[in-house]
Amino acid sequence: MSYDVIVIGGGPSGLMACIAAASHGAKVLLVDKGDKLGRKLGISGGGRCNVTNAKELDELIRHIPGNGRFLHSALAQFSNKDIVAFFEGLGIRLKEEDRGRMFPVSDKAKTVVDALVGKVRELGVDIRVNSPVRRVLYRSERVAGVELQGGKRIEAAGVIIAAGGKSVPHTGSTGDGYAWAEEAGHTITELYPTEVPITSGEPFIRSKELQGLSLRDITLSVWNPKGKKLIEHEGDMIFTHFGISGPAALRCSQFVVKALKQSGVSRIRMTIDLFPERSVDEVYNYTLSLAKADPKKQIKNVLKSAISERLLPLVLDKAGLSGEITYDNIPKQPWMELAKLLKAFPVDVNGTLSIEEAFVTGGGIHLKQIDPKTMQSKRMPGLFFCGEILDIHGYTGGYNITAAFTTGYTAGKSAAETV
Repeated sequence: MSYDVIVIGGGPSGLMACIAAASHGAKVLLVDKGDKLGRKLGISGGGRCNVTNAKELDELIRHIPGNGRFLHSALAQFSNKDIVAFFEGLGIRLKEEDRGRMFPVSDKAKTVVDALVGKVRELGVDIRVNSPVRRVLYRSERVAGVELQGGKRIEAAGVIIAAGGKSVPHTGSTGDGYAWAEEAGHTITELYPTEVPITSGEPFIRSKELQGLSLRDITLSVWNPKGKKLIEHEGDMIFTHFGISGPAALRCSQFVVKALKQSGVSRIRMTIDLFPERSVDEVYNYTLSLAKADPKKQIKNVLKSAISERLLPLVLDKAGLSGEITYDNIPKQPWMELAKLLKAFPVDVNGTLSIEEAFVTGGGIHLKQIDPKTMQSKRMPGLFFCGEILDIHGYTGGYNITAAFTTGYTAGKSAAETV
C-alpha cells in the first residue's frame, strides 16, 4: 500500500502534522515505534499539558532563544492564537495562567492527547504503533517512503520526520531521526541538554543542608569567567541534592552549558538575587530596620521573617556575622556584606544533568538546510521535518510545544500540497 504522506513519530508535532496533511487532502500514514501516541505530551506541564503561551508573537519568539526567529513563517500560518482556536474547536476549553501559559480547564494532559489522537482518527489517518522505522527510502534523489524494522517497505511521495530529540527517552525520543536526516545530506548541529537541572559541587550542596529549599520570585544570573553577566531569569528555584532546579534554573541551564564549553573552565558562577525589587542599599536599610524594631532579639531570629531559616546561617557565616548579636552590636561593614550576599548569593556550578534527563534537546537539524515556509528539506525533495529534531529550543512555559505544533502544522500542510 502507498500513501501521499508518511509521518514518523506520534508526539505533538507528528500528530499535528497528520491533522494538517489529512485536512489538506492527503492520504496519511502515522508510524510510531511505541505502543502509545502522545507519550511526551502526556507528561508535559507536570501532567497538565501546557498547550501554548498567550504572549504576543514577538515576545513568544524571544522566549525561544534557540533560533526562534526561524519560526516567523510557520507562526504566520499557524500561530499560538490558532493553536488555542484549534483546541477549542475540538471542544477543549483552555485557561490562561501566570506568564501566559495556556492549560486545559480539565488540568489533565490526557484530555489534550485524546482530542489530538481522536482528530487524527476522525480524518482517516492510518495509524501503526509498535512499528519502528529502520530507514527512510530515497530514490532518484527524492523521498520514496520508509522501511520498517521488520523489512516491510511502504511507499509515499512525502515523509515527515517528527521523531523528536534525545531528551526524555522513555517517551520514545532517542534520536533515531538524526541518522535518517544525515543520510539525506543534512548536517546535525551539536546536541546538548537544555531546560535541565544544574549541578554544583559547593560544600552546602554536597552536605544537602539546603536540599528541598524553594526560593520564590528570585532572580538567577549566569556569569562568565571574566565577570560578565550572560543571562538572568526571574522566577522560582529549588536546591537539590546535586545542585539547583526549578523554572529559573532550567531557563539558565543552556547558558551554563555554553559558558562552560566556550571558556574551557570546570565551573562558572551563578548568583541568586533574593530581593530583585530592591537595591543593595535598600536591602541594607530594610534588614537593619527589622533588627532596630526588635533591638533585644538576636539577629538570627529577627531575620527569619525576611530570609529562609535554612539559608540564613549560611548567609550570616559568609558575611562574617554571628547570629547571636543584637541590634546594638551590628557592625556596619559585615552588615553591608550581608546585604550584598542577599542581592548576589554565589553558587559555583559545574554542569548539568545529561541530555536524557533534560526536558528539551538543544541542537538538531541545521536550519539553513530547511525551508522555513514549508519545513521541507532543501537537500531532499519530499522530506519534511518538524518538532524537536530541528535546531530550535525554547524555555519551559508552552514555548517548545508551540514550536512543535506550528512546525508540525506547516510540515503537514506543505507536504499535502507538494505531493
